[in-house]
Amino acid sequence: MTTPPAAVSPPRSGPDRRAVVAACTTVVLWASAFVSIRSAGDAYSPGALALGRLLAGSVVLVAILLVRREGLPARGAWPGIVVSGLLWFGLYMVVLNWGEQEVDAGTAAMVVNIGPILIALLGARLLGEGLPRRLLGGMAVSFAGAVVVGLSMSGHGGSSVLGVLLCFVAAMTYAAGVVAQKPALRHGSPLQVTAFGCLIGAAGCLPFSGVLVHEAADAPLSATLNMIYLGVFPTALAFTTWAYALARTTAGRMGSTTYAVPALVVLMSWLVLDEVPAALSVLGGLLCLAGVAISRTRPQTGRTRKVVAEPVEGTPDGIEQQETGRVRR
Repeated sequence: MTTPPAAVSPPRSGPDRRAVVAACTTVVLWASAFVSIRSAGDAYSPGALALGRLLAGSVVLVAILLVRREGLPARGAWPGIVVSGLLWFGLYMVVLNWGEQEVDAGTAAMVVNIGPILIALLGARLLGEGLPRRLLGGMAVSFAGAVVVGLSMSGHGGSSVLGVLLCFVAAMTYAAGVVAQKPALRHGSPLQVTAFGCLIGAAGCLPFSGVLVHEAADAPLSATLNMIYLGVFPTALAFTTWAYALARTTAGRMGSTTYAVPALVVLMSWLVLDEVPAALSVLGGLLCLAGVAISRTRPQTGRTRKVVAEPVEGTPDGIEQQETGRVRR
């Protein structure tokens, strides 16, 4: 007997849906942070705002650690936690808050969005991650969109050399923090890496504690609530979902997803602050989203294989399974 030809599709490993949801949660909450920073930044200085945000985030994260009974992470996680805590949770937040007071929002957006490109380059160099053409192409499209958004937002404030340098430092500390965090996730859970990184960042910002106390006494309730919101959601929740997704993909791909933030900021500013976006902002936002979509796609590597059974002389049952060569049984 001869078994009729049959087409067999090999199983494909699709993307982890939970990681995709986690990445989307991070992007949405980080975009919302820009709206909250506008309110809190009017009453709090850069260092005080960073410390207040990190303290609020630390309280939430430590509480969750205690409820889940997760102790200290393994020793191998601590170098990455310390580096990411000092650079990303601590220095990045202070420098970014400061830089956005020195330059207009458009200039800040353009300079800070160098970060994902630096993440991809550092990930390839230090973590052995590749630089796929789709990732590079998508990041180029997204960066062009970020530049367009930045140009559309420019002209609403002054720019200074100091402000541009501060935003560039923010981009570098962001990239270095992400690349340092990636290997730490091999030895600790996303919650552990995020919680202790946040605690270290808060400890690094303690010199601003006196300023925070003084400004909190005079700040309006809305500004303080926005600072607490920044700590609970864009910090505690969003950094944890970020770490969860980062543990399941490359640093370069995760960095590219943050290019969706400018598009969401334009949309949220329209809905929440009643700031009608210009046509150039909408175009830039669409370019950012298109670039993220390109960078997140994977090339088709699996092909449908045909398994053809045909008679072969000398075999007990006269059947041969043929895929890429002849296999007799």
